[in-house]
Amino acid sequence: MSFTCGLVGLPNAGKSTIFNALTGAGAAVAPFPFSTLAPQRGRAAVPDPRLERLAELLRPAKVTPATLEVLDLAGLVEGAHRGEGLGNQFLAAIREADALLHVVRCFPEAGQASLDPVQNAAVVATELLLADLELVERRLERLARQARIDPQAPARELALARELKEALERGQALRRLDLRGEAQTLVRGWGYLTAKPFLYIANVRREDPDTPAVLARLEAVARADGAPVIGIDGKLEGELLELPPSEQAEFRRALGLEESALARLVRAGYELLGLLTFYTVVGPELRAWSLPRGATALEAAAKIHSDMARGFIRAEVVPFEAFAATPSWATLRERGLLRLEGRDYPVRDGDILTVRFAP
Repeated sequence: MSFTCGLVGLPNAGKSTIFNALTGAGAAVAPFPFSTLAPQRGRAAVPDPRLERLAELLRPAKVTPATLEVLDLAGLVEGAHRGEGLGNQFLAAIREADALLHVVRCFPEAGQASLDPVQNAAVVATELLLADLELVERRLERLARQARIDPQAPARELALARELKEALERGQALRRLDLRGEAQTLVRGWGYLTAKPFLYIANVRREDPDTPAVLARLEAVARADGAPVIGIDGKLEGELLELPPSEQAEFRRALGLEESALARLVRAGYELLGLLTFYTVVGPELRAWSLPRGATALEAAAKIHSDMARGFIRAEVVPFEAFAATPSWATLRERGLLRLEGRDYPVRDGDILTVRFAP
């Protein structure tokens, strides 16, 4: 199972620039609206100092980081929920994303849409709300037909759908509702766009003197929406990635950047999805894996290979901190720091797992 972040935004907001920098796709930046026609898929490695430290200690032949799948979609325009522009294609593609990253251009460019990040962000937010409203109205029609046949069958779903409709008509994103238990599970399964985890990406230009003021306006929108915001100079990040790693580090130091903005973005997406990282060492490969927080050792085994889940016996677990302090399996076992856990063990962020299973 992979976890997907979908890049959304107006045409020429900079989605393709961000996508190329995140995934190392290296494709030419889209020069005009709607030049991204079909969704593009790529993978972004999750920055992980712990993985780097384990690689130093273990010296494996192969190191594989955890990744996020990134989906670059056609620009969304006003009226997309009615099929304007590439609206139908856009909405069909974005529903499969686990989280939405809204790219907002925060610098002026000749001949392109006005530099009003608040207004531009509102266009996208409105289209997502209207698309969800259309979807929930269709669901209400279906549930009403069912209720005429069996009044008891869809009662809870009908009440929930009405609550969702009222929220959308107020202009409230569904992720802002305090839904729990069965209601939360149902809404997630129904695929509403405004129910997905959401993050704003401010596509800025570091050298533009207006950047701090423009960014502050978008940050105010994000706070009101209960969503995080990350500022990225997409053009700069793309240019830096064309350099050798040693030169990248040198240029970042010269610019006063402690780390890549893209690294911050990938981590933010990881946190947005509620993921943790666990590690395995199998043969010559050290590997990091993504897993939802609260998942069990059995689910971790299934992530690695379905055969491991089917024949699961137990998991040997050692926290990263313990291994980093004492990088010896034998010593860890003697000191009782390497634990045996059953299938229901809730995996913790940083766990190193060895799954024992019957083939």
